[in-house]
Amino acid sequence: MSTSRIAVQDQPATDADAASTATETTAASSSGDVAGWVSEATNQLVDLAVAYAPRLGLALLVLVIGWIVIGFMQRGINRILSMRSIDPTVGNFLGSVAGIALKVMLLLSVAGMVGVEVTSFIAILSAATLAIGMALKGTLSNFAGGVSVMIFRPYKVGDFIEGGGHSGSVKEIQIFNTVLTTGDNRTIIIPNNAISTGSLINYSIQSTRRVQIDVGIGYEDDIDKARDIVKNLLAADARIHTDPEPMVVVGALGASSVDVVIRFWVDGGDFWPTTFDYNERIKKAFDAAGVNIPYPQQVVRYVGEPAGDPA
Repeated sequence: MSTSRIAVQDQPATDADAASTATETTAASSSGDVAGWVSEATNQLVDLAVAYAPRLGLALLVLVIGWIVIGFMQRGINRILSMRSIDPTVGNFLGSVAGIALKVMLLLSVAGMVGVEVTSFIAILSAATLAIGMALKGTLSNFAGGVSVMIFRPYKVGDFIEGGGHSGSVKEIQIFNTVLTTGDNRTIIIPNNAISTGSLINYSIQSTRRVQIDVGIGYEDDIDKARDIVKNLLAADARIHTDPEPMVVVGALGASSVDVVIRFWVDGGDFWPTTFDYNERIKKAFDAAGVNIPYPQQVVRYVGEPAGDPA
């Protein structure tokens, strides 16, 4: 019995087989690249974590502690301002501004601790602050003046002051303006910057004030008699202080009168009443005693004979 053998000949590889092989090779290569990239990224993250973990931990600790300390400082500032009898609105605002400024400084410090470049942030913040300040220059100056007035208290509601080119009783002190009421019941609103940066006269701070009245008498009148009349008037008035003692002296020898200066001290509230009162009292007392108060006169004299009548 014969054995038949079937010879199997090698067939050449087709294009499909070649493409499949190339795809498998590429996939294997890509998988290897991704694995390598992931491994490299993981290593870098681990290195960064190891390098920056202490910084981040310290920065977080500083941030938490600093935030708590700033809270205590802000409450302390508010308490100090309230103890100085500053307006509550201004006190709260100043406390908030101080808290915000401290928190911004804290955040910049923490950013610098973790390696963030803060120079650019500071430059941007400075430029923004400058721009805002220039745009609100007038308003901010009035606000600063109001804060200065409320902190240093050069005057208070009810005082009679002269400032900013006006005078009157203080009706209200606002954050940007001061409201005055004049004697004829006009309301004047003065920007606080004009008062805080200029001269200010407060007539209500001192408890006593000195009244001065100048009156002239004739050269033919008796100076001692006029002095005694005035002193008797002052001695009989309980509003006039005896210490310092009232003063009645000759202030000057004028062109047509002997100028007598009368000075005496009264309580601040009696300044205007006594001033008006004694202008009248002195005039009436001098008239009753025959003491003249000269006034400007013009005497015309004709020298020579009048011209005769024409023929």
